Amino acid sequence: MRSQTVPGVTIALIAANLLVFFREIAMGPRGLEAFLLSWGFVPSRFFEALTGQSSVLPALLTLVSSLFLHGGWTHVIGNMWYLWIFGDNVEDRLGHAGYFAFYLACGVAAALAHAFAQPGAVLPAVGASGAIAGVLGAYLVLYPRGTVLTLLPLFVFFTTVEIRAFWFLIFWFVLQSFSGVAELARTADMASGGVAWWAHIGGFLAGAGLALVLRVAGPSGRRRRG
Repeated sequence: MRSQTVPGVTIALIAANLLVFFREIAMGPRGLEAFLLSWGFVPSRFFEALTGQSSVLPALLTLVSSLFLHGGWTHVIGNMWYLWIFGDNVEDRLGHAGYFAFYLACGVAAALAHAFAQPGAVLPAVGASGAIAGVLGAYLVLYPRGTVLTLLPLFVFFTTVEIRAFWFLIFWFVLQSFSGVAELARTADMASGGVAWWAHIGGFLAGAGLALVLRVAGPSGRRRRG
């Protein structure tokens, strides 16, 4: 669905994420490890700060700084692709300033969901996927009749098909939920890495909830139904 305005904030977010990622590459393995540990979101460190065992401000800053860090090419490209597909319409509906505040709020909500799901995790969680999940949740509420172009495997070939965004996003959320529940059911080593499924779930629910509140509050003159 084509947006009515230039998605300046979405473009700026994509550029910022890519610039930070290129900076990560330039650090080398040892420098990058220290950098991610300092600026990534670590649940155990966050709760230590809340209980007065360490400084609060650095732990709070990582709620936002972690949204601009990524663990590899696949990670950053996948996230930026989703942001580009869905972000422009949500920005169009919320306005530039509102969209930026919304994006950060969803990212923080996602990090907190991950923290409460894995309070003992000692490895840093990084990536924009929690905030982008909020954008997906908002798109579901604001543009339920929108469509997306999806890559479909057909034996050894691939084709594209246009499907209703509602079903695409519902399917995506169900997959995240099953993975998140399975993660809680396992007695996983909290020092091990992996996908922060509950960050995706928390971000999506936060985005859908905020969008629902804004939709119920009443459309402005520039808003349109999806």
